[in-house]
Amino acid sequence: MDMPGMVMLDLHQWGPTAVLLLFVMWTVMMVAMMVPSAAPMILAFLTVNHRRQATARPLVPVTIFLLGYLAVWTAFSAVATFAEWGLHQAAMLSTTMTATSTALNGGLLIAAGIFQWTPLKRACLKGCRSPLSFLMSEWREGAAGAFIMGLRHGTYCVGCCWVLMALLFVAGVMNLFWVAVIALFVMAEKIGPKGELLARIAGIGLIIAGAALMAHLW
Repeated sequence: MDMPGMVMLDLHQWGPTAVLLLFVMWTVMMVAMMVPSAAPMILAFLTVNHRRQATARPLVPVTIFLLGYLAVWTAFSAVATFAEWGLHQAAMLSTTMTATSTALNGGLLIAAGIFQWTPLKRACLKGCRSPLSFLMSEWREGAAGAFIMGLRHGTYCVGCCWVLMALLFVAGVMNLFWVAVIALFVMAEKIGPKGELLARIAGIGLIIAGAALMAHLW
């Protein structure tokens, strides 16, 4: 489904400029999708800084922390861009930027569903859902420390959500509806009161959807 307001790339001429524009699009999209779900961590960071200021201790820049967080998602965007370029080179990408392989789409859905039940998913989601615990165990002083904390928290978030973001290859990177749905689901996982349960329920649904899609191959 082609959504209005999205810039269509010329899929027949993917030169360096087109790849760069795709990378920018992925980066902007990841920032828009992930920063809202990082709000509790940012607020916790500001609270700790406020308490440090009250005791005349040096502040640790929250802006630098956020830059570290976004650096990880920028790296993810680069990987996603080259994955999309690879699909284009293999003639497996539609004009709406969705993968055209039923096997690939079904496999991604099943893989995403299984991942929702893995210990890695639980560990990364726990790191995202516990801002104060993260700050207590990972606190570092200075601008460099803030950047490292941002990198580490961003790593938790990528570890938690990378497969869900890969589902954009199935739904379509240009499809604003599914971009919004995935962003809201990620926020519910990370902020909602039953985030871990929601993740597992969604995992079952993704496995069923993937199996139904794969059934068309037989």
